[in-house]
Amino acid sequence: MNCGSAAKGKRVTASNDPPSYGTGHRSRLRARLLGGGAEALADHELVEYLLMTAIPRRDVKPLAHDLLRRFGGLAGLFNADPRAIAQHPGMGETSAAALKIVAVAARRMARTGLQEQPVLGSWQVLIDYLTIDMAHLNHERVRVLYLDTKNRLILDDQLSDGTLDEAAIHPREVVKKALELGASALILVHNHPSGSPEPSRADVQITNKIAEAGRLLGITVHDHVIIGKEGHVSLKAKGLI
Repeated sequence: MNCGSAAKGKRVTASNDPPSYGTGHRSRLRARLLGGGAEALADHELVEYLLMTAIPRRDVKPLAHDLLRRFGGLAGLFNADPRAIAQHPGMGETSAAALKIVAVAARRMARTGLQEQPVLGSWQVLIDYLTIDMAHLNHERVRVLYLDTKNRLILDDQLSDGTLDEAAIHPREVVKKALELGASALILVHNHPSGSPEPSRADVQITNKIAEAGRLLGITVHDHVIIGKEGHVSLKAKGLI
C-alpha cells in the first residue's frame, strides 16, 4: 500500500510539473548573449529573449518576428506606444513592459552621458540621445535644452507634442524660462515624423524669432536640431541661424 501510494504520489507530482518549452534553445541564446559581442544575437533573437522573461512557458520566436514586422524593426518596436504593443495578439501588459524597459534604460543611459559633460563638446552624445528619444515618433515633439555658462545641461524641457509653430512654442516663454533657470544658452530640438530632417520655412522662422528674443536678454541660441529617421540636421551648420 505504501509503495502504491508513493508511486501514485510521484505520478501526481509529475503531471503538475510545468511543461518545458525550448529549454535547450533558450540556453543557447543565453550563452551567445553572455559570451558574444553586440552582434551575438539577431534582432528577432533579442526580442525573443526579452519576451522569454515575460512569457516563460511558450515558444515566442514567431511572436518576435511578428512584432518586428508590424512595428518596422527593432527601433520602431522599442519606441512604439506600449499600449499598442500590449494589444498585439499574444502580448499583454507584462510582455509589453519587458520591451518598454529597454527603451527607458537606453534613454536614461544616453541622458546620463549628456549630463556629465558640456553639450557642445560632446555633440555626438547629444545626437545619439535625441535620436533614441525622438527619431521614431509618429508625431512631432518639441523640446528645449537649457544650458549653463559652461554649456552643461540644466534642463531638458519637453514643450509639446505637435506641430512646431507659435501655437506650440512661444519665443517669449522660451526666453523667460531660460532667465528663470539662470541659463545662458539653449538648443531647440524637434523631430520630423516623415523621416526627412530637412528644415521647413516655418522651422527657420520660429528659430530666428527665438534667437532674436534671446539676443535682447543675453540668451544665446546655439542651434536648432531636427531629428528624423533618415538622420539629423543642424540649422547652425546649414547657416540658417
